Amino acid sequence: MSITAYCVKCKKKGVEMQDPAMHQTKKGGFMAKGTCPACSTTLCAMMSKENAEKAVASGVKKAY
Repeated sequence: MSITAYCVKCKKKGVEMQDPAMHQTKKGGFMAKGTCPACSTTLCAMMSKENAEKAVASGVKKAY
């Protein structure tokens, strides 16, 4: 499963994350964190619990 996000530095939409890891926020939400392949900036994508579980099942690293 490829996780995409918006890169604030490159101003590109739909950038595919390199080395994504699933994190849980303090309030219980889920987000994927990875790096931009073009500029190495950290990317974050907020996700529902359902999508986060699908991503972890497909091989994304679980960091919580």
